[in-house]
Amino acid sequence: MTEKTFQNYQTWLKLAKDEFVKTELQKMAGNETEIENAFYKDIEFGTGGLRGVVGAGTNCLNVYTIKKITQGIANSMKEKGQKSVVITFDSRHFSKEFTFCSAEVFATNGIKVYLSKECLPTPFLSFAVRTLKTDIGVNITASHNPAKYNGYKVYNSDGCQFTDNGSLELLEYMQKVDPFKVETTDFETLVKKGKIEFISEELITKYIERVKKESLTKIEGVKVCYTPLNGASHKIVPRLLTELGVKDLFIVKEQGYPDGNFTTCPFPNPEKKEALKLGLDLLKETDSDILVANDPDSDRLGVAVKHNGKAVLLTGNELGVLFANYILKVRKEQNTLPKTPVIVKTIVTTKMVEPIAKKYGAKVVSVLTGFKYICSVIKDLEIDGKEEDCIFCFEESYGYLKGTYVRDKDGVVGGMLAVEMCSYYKKQGKTLVDAVNDLYFEYGYFENKLFSYEFLGATGAEKLKGLLNNLRESNIEKIGEEKVVKRLDYLGGLNGLPPSNVLVYEGEEGTEVVIRPSGTEPIVKIYLTVSKTKLENQNKIESIKKWLDKIFAN
Repeated sequence: MTEKTFQNYQTWLKLAKDEFVKTELQKMAGNETEIENAFYKDIEFGTGGLRGVVGAGTNCLNVYTIKKITQGIANSMKEKGQKSVVITFDSRHFSKEFTFCSAEVFATNGIKVYLSKECLPTPFLSFAVRTLKTDIGVNITASHNPAKYNGYKVYNSDGCQFTDNGSLELLEYMQKVDPFKVETTDFETLVKKGKIEFISEELITKYIERVKKESLTKIEGVKVCYTPLNGASHKIVPRLLTELGVKDLFIVKEQGYPDGNFTTCPFPNPEKKEALKLGLDLLKETDSDILVANDPDSDRLGVAVKHNGKAVLLTGNELGVLFANYILKVRKEQNTLPKTPVIVKTIVTTKMVEPIAKKYGAKVVSVLTGFKYICSVIKDLEIDGKEEDCIFCFEESYGYLKGTYVRDKDGVVGGMLAVEMCSYYKKQGKTLVDAVNDLYFEYGYFENKLFSYEFLGATGAEKLKGLLNNLRESNIEKIGEEKVVKRLDYLGGLNGLPPSNVLVYEGEEGTEVVIRPSGTEPIVKIYLTVSKTKLENQNKIESIKKWLDKIFAN
């Protein structure tokens, strides 16, 4: 533990008045590793804003880091003459407390605050920013992370999360703030003075009505199971589906209300089969056609369908290509397809969408990981007067957006479209599994795998940094048993994209390996794409996994 880290800890012990923080500081007394992990750095922006464990310390989320972050943003806003902010939150522990704390800081600084009374989906925040025309949006959420996490997302006036330059600028302001010197007026006084105003039910209804406009075909004859995973869409999605005509809608009762403990799904991520266990049980029990699941802040979507009497989970990439094909096909049939349709995806997302897009004359644009980069493409199209050309955006991590009414992934519109697609194909005697198999038959069997390796704390972060440096300095000739024909390093920026800590290896038989540290978790993620026969793919995956284990698992 460094002297600076220890001094930070001592300062917090002396100045912290918040009871939760004081208790946590006392618990870590004498534990150098805990103190180091809590204080070795200030919490940082990643692909999904600021995110960290709720606890005491500069590297954690607590009322003092929330005050520091918010005061920094307020100082930036005042210098720019910006005057308004909208704040929403998810169902996590301390989300409401952090939201009200943020509201007090903004309002005390003379910034008008629009605030949600209860947890609401992340995409609603983007919609609210654009509709209320605020200068900034803030969302207190840790998305799909385990219960111990919380986070702080910041949006610009377009309703899009700040990209790299904007985040760095805000960090400069934050770094100048002493969290123990941030003065605030109490919440009730600010409400009475009109400095803080609660979001209206009318705005929530307006959001739901706007989502409905993205519907392409009528939903009929399907039985639907839904779980919000104890999150923010516990009211929104059931209301939307019911208003669209879903008569048989079954909610997973244990997960149908906000609960930051996530007791039935400790890792509330709809990508994970374990998180969907109760939903899958309900799918079987009710003999439903489809299970739709949102993560706690409702920007992601997981889907399982009944196929040949069994529940089958669709991957994020499979659902993405199904959506893309469905939108292109139906809009062409309806003569509403733009002359040059645009689909936007991230560089770690399946390439299978490219031949599908080509069939319909659509263009695919690939960007860095993070929906904020996807939304930057929408902004560029908007500037060129071609916003309507953007027909679909997605990423492999279960994030989807149809339309440009928000500038973030939207698990609400995704849920609607998944049920709609299920109905569309059921009328043809098909399930979504049949539909994706049809696409594999036509375009090739693209298979995608995600591997993750954990590197905890300051020691882990330093180890991972060294491993990635070694990879950059090594002449990697093979990925598994396949010869490398191209290596791409985005660290200095590449192909018109900004710098990012990403390495890509392309094999001679079409295999691709993308390596990047997570922006929100202490892990490195490896995205693998293979596109041969099922047996060949299996052999390639096993071979490459062994290669990766030698590098990252030791």
